[in-house]
Amino acid sequence: MSSAESKKSVAVKIVRHLQEKGYRALFAGGCVRDMLMGRVSADYDIATSAHPQEIMKLFKKTIPVGAQFGVVIVVEDDHQLEVATFRSDSIYSDGRHPDTITFSDPKGDALRRDFTINGMFYDPLKGELLDYVDGQRDIQARLIRTIGDPQQRFHEDRLRMIRAIRFACRFNYEIEERTKKSVLENASRVLTVSWERIREELEKILLDESRKRGMELLDELGLLVHILPEISVMKGVKQPDNLHPEGDVFTHTLLAISYLKDPSWVLAMGALLHDVAKPITAEERDGRIRFPYHESIGAEMAEKICDRLKTSREEKECIMWLVKRHLAFKDARKMRLSTLKRLLSHQDYPLLAEVSRVDAMASTGDLADYDFCQEMRESLKEEEIKPPRLLTGHDLIAMGLRPSPIFSGILTRLYDEQLEGKISTKEQAMERARELVEEGLKTGNRD
Repeated sequence: MSSAESKKSVAVKIVRHLQEKGYRALFAGGCVRDMLMGRVSADYDIATSAHPQEIMKLFKKTIPVGAQFGVVIVVEDDHQLEVATFRSDSIYSDGRHPDTITFSDPKGDALRRDFTINGMFYDPLKGELLDYVDGQRDIQARLIRTIGDPQQRFHEDRLRMIRAIRFACRFNYEIEERTKKSVLENASRVLTVSWERIREELEKILLDESRKRGMELLDELGLLVHILPEISVMKGVKQPDNLHPEGDVFTHTLLAISYLKDPSWVLAMGALLHDVAKPITAEERDGRIRFPYHESIGAEMAEKICDRLKTSREEKECIMWLVKRHLAFKDARKMRLSTLKRLLSHQDYPLLAEVSRVDAMASTGDLADYDFCQEMRESLKEEEIKPPRLLTGHDLIAMGLRPSPIFSGILTRLYDEQLEGKISTKEQAMERARELVEEGLKTGNRD
């Protein structure tokens, strides 16, 4: 039995137990939507007439994560399922949570939800669908529509504006006209939502295969200019026709992310931001368009964007590196062997390779540089690309050298020569170290 099947079995078990104790209990929301769409659901939420304290008495292991909103997690057979009391909500003063709730019935609960496709219930024991909001009709029409007045739904939680786009892209649906108009009218208010929640929705959009359409809809409905203004300003920024026949920087960037294969958040952001500095570095001289230093400036911009989106330090550093080095493959054939091996052995090389691939696919389609690096990476053994160092700082001290700032330069030069095959034994490295000291080498670390 798959994990999804196992979770559904546990959900049915919980519904049965609640019904046997005299309570009404139904599948709710996304799992019902997925069932009607013929999709496998990863999660099963349950709505019931039982109140939180009653739910916690009925099941051995529970977690009252949102008991004040009628929500309890029931733990059964290593699965955690959300069980919520039917409720109606009052006003949302904070734009996220209702000020007060009133325990209700299935219809009242349906009317407080976001979109019609997410507002249905299903009794798995009777095989009965409860649809008070015409969600089934909108699934057949392939429409994303708010339940009731879209202005009210978006006032309650402005993140729903991004969610409307995410659902439209995920299911390849259209957004109903009143809903779309309301997003346009309220787009600037999305910044009242926390950046953590915005990042979560943006991540889901970027990790979906429909990510290109997702970014286009964010732009079309006025949200992109507030969430990622650095991407919005790419529109109309011209590029050299011979290198970018596809068009402006915005077109190129969206094409690039569309070619990604099962990306992580870091990879998606690296591809999305690889040309982020082109709008501010663009210059035209003698009829030629250039973007000087857009890689390094882009890395600095990526750092600020990642901070805004509350990206972790580790993720941010990787994204910045991808942006800064995204043109490295172009120079690979001209690199010293030691420099190339350092690139090929970098822990994030596979991510950089994918950014390089989609960058090329979204422009001329010439994958020669990408193919060269991949072939080199495959032809060289791991010990050739990243061999253990022949000498360490301790070895230099053992040779009688006093620790000093030149240690780092000596070790770097030795490793470069080791990577290039000029030295291959510890004895050769020790002799070369003595020569470098005598030459008075005073060099710093290299990338």
